[in-house]
Amino acid sequence: MILVRGSGGGTDLTGTVFERGEKPPVYKGAPDEDAAYVWVCDAFYEVESGGSALTVNGEEIRVAFEEPMPRGFDTKSAALDAAEEHVRTQFARIGVDPDEVEVEATKAEPV
Repeated sequence: MILVRGSGGGTDLTGTVFERGEKPPVYKGAPDEDAAYVWVCDAFYEVESGGSALTVNGEEIRVAFEEPMPRGFDTKSAALDAAEEHVRTQFARIGVDPDEVEVEATKAEPV
């Protein structure tokens, strides 16, 4: 597993790239289980009311979460590129400049 973490606006978002041989969680619409790499991460957007509270740039906003959308890739680099783009897009959706988001990928230690 590779954890892809984005940090910006005083908050963080982490998703997971599952590698060949690892079992990603199963969701409706999940990619073919034979995909070499599977990216799974929450997607969210700002809402006026309801949702969950999140502090961004020192201000509380409300966000609603969409169902995670796993995506399959043939190569590690394609999966990591898509993961970074996804993380930056989520921050942009809540008003954080995507160019200001720090993204890092780290290999998760086996449990």
